[in-house]
Amino acid sequence: MLESQFVQLFGENRVVWGLVGGLVIAGMNLVGALLILVWRNPSQRGLDTSLGFAGGVMVAAAFTSLLIPAIEQYGNLLTTSIGFVLGVGFLAVSGYWVPYVQRLITGKTGEEALMAESGVTSPHEIDYSAGRLAGVVVFIIAITLHNMPEGLAVGVGFGSGNLSDAIPLMIAIGTQNIPEGFAVAVAARNAGLGSLWYAGVTGLRAGLVEIPIAVFGAAAVTIAEPLLPYAMGFAAGGMLYVIVNDIVPQTHGHGHDRTVTLGTMVGLLLMLSLDIALA
Repeated sequence: MLESQFVQLFGENRVVWGLVGGLVIAGMNLVGALLILVWRNPSQRGLDTSLGFAGGVMVAAAFTSLLIPAIEQYGNLLTTSIGFVLGVGFLAVSGYWVPYVQRLITGKTGEEALMAESGVTSPHEIDYSAGRLAGVVVFIIAITLHNMPEGLAVGVGFGSGNLSDAIPLMIAIGTQNIPEGFAVAVAARNAGLGSLWYAGVTGLRAGLVEIPIAVFGAAAVTIAEPLLPYAMGFAAGGMLYVIVNDIVPQTHGHGHDRTVTLGTMVGLLLMLSLDIALA
């Protein structure tokens, strides 16, 4: 039912499907960022719980919409595992790019920015409590990099032509983009980056990378269909790496572990229910 309506609206070109998917998940990022206009002073518990929910959605989506279909329908355990390892490796290495990207954007590394804000000349004298702006720049860059496997996952899903998997995956990643976009907007606002509207735009910018990556993913697997299990494994590996390496430590460091865990369980259950309902 939903699949036929999607085809009626957007035709049968899989690259167009990938573009639509990218626009939807980036739009959901904007929805999350603009929540700052309504929820102006969220508690740390609320932020942590919402990000835990996003992590739960991503875990379920990685398995139900990427890894399992890649193994059972498009490839095998070996091809999917190779893609998975490459995805994990890419995200692991991307963490080393952040200081260089920050220097390109701001002209300073995080440490140099902290020294300037603290008014000191040696790294050993840094007042790390003064580094709100430097920290938020790194956070926004990191979120932007980590949105890449999400966009790729949606593009690859639509490129496979299997709308019964691709549409729930798009909805799942779009749903988890809401707390992600909100977290970026809150961080930008708290660092003093202009008005609430500017903070919202900053949240949107962090998710815009998903649109071209989604189109690329759909085009790549449409042209070279044998790449599909590798691409799906790659996207799943990148998503799971982000969860374990970033979302879990970030949300479990403020004493709200139990509520965060409950939020994660709700996210898992919601994605599993969505996957069954739309199958």
